[in-house]
Amino acid sequence: MACACYNANRDDDGSLVTVFHDSRRCAAPDLDHSWLGTHQEMNFLNPNKTRHFSLSDGFVRVNDKTEQIDNGVENPTDDQTMGFYTQDDIPFYYNLASQFAINDRYFASVLGPTFPNRSYLLAATSFGHLTTSDTFAPPGGYKPITGTILDLLEKNNVSWADYFQDAPQAATFRLFSATGIDPHFFPLPVLLQQAAGAPNLPPLPSVSFVDPNFGLFGVAHENDEHPPTDIQRGQAFVSLVVNALRNGPYWQDTVIFITYDEHGGYFDHVAPPSARQESSRTPDGIFPGQCADLSSPPLSLLPGGGAECAHNPLSATDTTVNDAAGLCPEFAADPTGPFPEDCAAFDQLGVRVPFMAVSPFSKPHYVSHTVGDHTSILAFIEKRFLSSQTTEGGDDEDDRDVTRQFLTLRDKHAHTLEDLFDFDGSPSLNTRVTVAAPPAQDCTP
Repeated sequence: MACACYNANRDDDGSLVTVFHDSRRCAAPDLDHSWLGTHQEMNFLNPNKTRHFSLSDGFVRVNDKTEQIDNGVENPTDDQTMGFYTQDDIPFYYNLASQFAINDRYFASVLGPTFPNRSYLLAATSFGHLTTSDTFAPPGGYKPITGTILDLLEKNNVSWADYFQDAPQAATFRLFSATGIDPHFFPLPVLLQQAAGAPNLPPLPSVSFVDPNFGLFGVAHENDEHPPTDIQRGQAFVSLVVNALRNGPYWQDTVIFITYDEHGGYFDHVAPPSARQESSRTPDGIFPGQCADLSSPPLSLLPGGGAECAHNPLSATDTTVNDAAGLCPEFAADPTGPFPEDCAAFDQLGVRVPFMAVSPFSKPHYVSHTVGDHTSILAFIEKRFLSSQTTEGGDDEDDRDVTRQFLTLRDKHAHTLEDLFDFDGSPSLNTRVTVAAPPAQDCTP
């Protein structure tokens, strides 16, 4: 039996562009990973049909017309979307992946950009939002109707924190301004000291989110691997955090998940599966472009009435309503009416992204093939901290003996990815972790 992976993409002149090793650690430009662009990358001619026909046939052509304009003369390595890195480029990541556990069927939560995917990580929904231009929330943060994992943790007296450099990602849902900061937000050095067991600080919380420097104040200290910064900066940042935890007193009880919010416009040949949410087109009844929340009820509960749906502080044109209409012209005719049946909704996972589980409980050299997405992290947290035993079997094989709290249909049915671990033993307790230094010759412009 012969199998083939079609790691090539058709260019606009009909030729094939094959995958290649990209020696440029400072990739540029920022490739197209918008709501419309990502659907076209997965099905160039019929982007609303990606759930049934994900062909991965539009990555080159989409970026040639949007972010990496084709001037008619290209060499075999010009189409950045087809590039990949090797162990020589990012040795620390390769070492983690080979020593601990990874998942090769882990997907972003949405076929789209950063903000909607990060919303799924914290709220199991993007409550209708489609664009990263909506990132900067109204004062006090967005208020999803179904709440956030932060709300659930606090309701159940489970400690949590978000450790940040220039801004915490949880600020999307919490106060972070010149007039006040949510008490769960701490600068990264606090985490490093806590991880080392500093006697003047409280112990690490039960759940922690650790953010890179997003470059909000310039690229001088940015280390989130976002174009055009040197990817080895990000590797060094992750190495700093992982080594602090690995060499500290909390290692024996720690699980570290390392992943990316979305695919960044890079090619993948694997078709994103349908979302596990009881065959519903959305996890919470809110459709693309019809944002709803608790910002100003009752009006904000109506389709399109949620904060920053038709307007946002970053762009007059890149709005959620406009993005929904860009993919679905039928939506534009009635943006607050019944969502068109033929238009893509929130019932498909996004493009695959890397996923590593670093822990003393990680199965060594293990590759999981269980389908997961960002709400799998929520499901894992919910099962570990927000669950109770039950005698009734559930419909999720990860939760047959457990009833866990959840936010939406998405995290309710997400795999907890516990096959990555051996919780009866600690097979990776003594596994050594290498150190990644910042790039010797930083290519960041």
